[in-house]
Amino acid sequence: MTTHHAACSCGQLSLEVSGEPVRISMCHCLACQRRTGSTYGTQARFLTEHVRILGRAKAWARTADSGNRLVFHFCPECGATVYYYLEAQPELTAVPVGAFADPGFPTPKFSVYESRRHAWVHVPDELEHA
Repeated sequence: MTTHHAACSCGQLSLEVSGEPVRISMCHCLACQRRTGSTYGTQARFLTEHVRILGRAKAWARTADSGNRLVFHFCPECGATVYYYLEAQPELTAVPVGAFADPGFPTPKFSVYESRRHAWVHVPDELEHA
């Protein structure tokens, strides 16, 4: 079984995931742009039962454009988000793909909130677009 390791910038908060992601997507919503400091966020969702969290985290919650509530967990030392939960899907844990620091990580399959995509960001045609 494949194991993926993710961590914050300072390494204090990390997680280990067994198995492959259930979903990988890129999100162009304004909240993801602000959270990541980039033009979109890319996240992978895993079954929560396959996720092992190590270290201390602080939590912060917000309501998404979809109306779903999300709870983000970040390192209290460096501030990097390492995982989050969608309250509507408690069986899944979402992890920002950049937290894996793995250029070989699988490609996203979905691109969402494209109405807020920066015009110069190109999304591969083979992704499902929303």
